[in-house]
Amino acid sequence: MSQALIQKYNVAGPRYTSYPTVPYWDLETFSLEAWQTSLKRSFIESNAVEGVSLYIHLPFCESLCTFCGCHKRITKRHEVESPYIKALLKEWDLYCELLGQKPKIKELHLGGGTPTFFSPEHLHFLISELLNVAELAQGYEFSFEGHPNNTTETHLQTLYDLGFRRVSFGVQDYNNKVQIAIHRIQPFENVKQVTDLARKIGYTSVGHDIIFGLPFQSEADVIETISKTKALMPDRIAFYSYAHVPWIKGNGQRGFNDTDLPTADSKRKQYEIGKQYLETAGYIEIGMDHFALKTDSLYQAMKNETLHRNFMGYTASKTQAMIGLGVSSISDSWYGFAQNVKSIEAYYNLIEKNIIPVFKGHILNTEDLIIRKHILNLMCNFKTEWTNKDAIFNDLPEVLIKLKEFELDGLLQFGNKQVIVTEKGKPFIRNICMAFDVLLQRKKPETKLFSMTI
Repeated sequence: MSQALIQKYNVAGPRYTSYPTVPYWDLETFSLEAWQTSLKRSFIESNAVEGVSLYIHLPFCESLCTFCGCHKRITKRHEVESPYIKALLKEWDLYCELLGQKPKIKELHLGGGTPTFFSPEHLHFLISELLNVAELAQGYEFSFEGHPNNTTETHLQTLYDLGFRRVSFGVQDYNNKVQIAIHRIQPFENVKQVTDLARKIGYTSVGHDIIFGLPFQSEADVIETISKTKALMPDRIAFYSYAHVPWIKGNGQRGFNDTDLPTADSKRKQYEIGKQYLETAGYIEIGMDHFALKTDSLYQAMKNETLHRNFMGYTASKTQAMIGLGVSSISDSWYGFAQNVKSIEAYYNLIEKNIIPVFKGHILNTEDLIIRKHILNLMCNFKTEWTNKDAIFNDLPEVLIKLKEFELDGLLQFGNKQVIVTEKGKPFIRNICMAFDVLLQRKKPETKLFSMTI
């Protein structure tokens, strides 16, 4: 890859799991009532047709991983499990009461934190109670994130019996020095054991998460990690860049010095050589950061142009409404976003008062909806197009000017009211989406809010 392009485009930028991005949410016009109205509208439009997605945030971890940017609570006290599940179920009841009819669940994902911090018995109770007041959509998919060190055969069997067929395990890197730096010690044998167990039980999609750009990580480490991963051939691989944002996440990302991180040039080489090894092993790049075997539903969704992206990442099916339960969870009605309070104590307090525990969000206007559609198209399909009805582009010549610059650099083909990202341009997809982000262009952040794009 051209060093000139890396230097030119290696800037801080969003990952676009939403548009507008969280720092540009309009908090002054947002209210719980406005959010509830937008969700009810979305639910009426989509529940009977496609169902809803449900994301459940389980925030507890027994130890702190210093690469992690998620909201979590570190504790070894497992008596926290029961009250948290009780609160989750009450929050779900509040949403079901608001919506007025049974939700039809198309997707359900357990994220964290560490979902397998919770006992199999508690997870069984949680999922069973959630499903008691819901229906299942045709072709539903349940998935969860498992920690290789504490995911047991009982965890896997219990969730399988409840309908889970997809699991992802966080690998990050197999080099011992890197693992010590990020405080995530897990040998290959642990990953192999849970991967083999999941397949033995019957899971149809097993994923591994690998990170590049970690402290002390080298290109040789990436090759070694992918070589070991190849021996297990997971169905999906998330191969993504470490997002170093300690100014946002505090001490959680300060288990090492900034000088211990690879340079931008080295980090880019880690990605390129990792991508090469993955493709040689038979994996196809899906959108941004993801790879899948041709037998996996994610590849089929990309091929059929039905790939979708939301706060849970890339999914093989689209739902208009996504409800997030638990601390810090983000919900999406397509017309609006809402995030729950981040403190467990504040979460409990609002739930006890029968209040949906939202503390901020954004209701999308006409301009937001148009731009969101284009960014989603680019992130999923590496192309987008518009008609004369998208009059926003007539009012935003700065977007067209920026796209022309990308075209001159060979990163996209632009013309006839469409944008098609070239192979050369795919690693710069975040930068290309930034050209559409008029909120970012109108008001540059005063402080650094995002990780570097390269």
